[in-house]
Amino acid sequence: MKLIIGGAFQEKKEYVKEKFSFSEEQMTDGKNAEYDDIFHCTCLYHFHEWVKKGLEKEWDFENLAEKIQEKNPDLIVISNELGYGVVPIDAFDRKYRESTGRLCTQLAAKSRQVIRVVCGLGMVIKDA
Repeated sequence: MKLIIGGAFQEKKEYVKEKFSFSEEQMTDGKNAEYDDIFHCTCLYHFHEWVKKGLEKEWDFENLAEKIQEKNPDLIVISNELGYGVVPIDAFDRKYRESTGRLCTQLAAKSRQVIRVVCGLGMVIKDA
């Protein structure tokens, strides 16, 4: 598994397309994906939106990183970093931000590679 993180509009998806030779058709949009899609797709972008949808639908995220590692170990996950701004007033928005951060932390621990993309430039922060 590989985790690609960074702020909004930092060219994460474009970086993955270029670095890993992916086409648009090989990438799954987390906004539209269902729970099981993460276990079958090659690359899931908008992971943070997938988490938001999952919270709304009350998906079970327990042991998600382990499940992905077992069922889809070559997956590339692309997610926005959400924890650098003002803490949201709305309880759901706080839960969404915290859940995304915790899940990304778990994915990073299980990933072979973690890359942070800023201004379209990838910085490898883990390469196991």
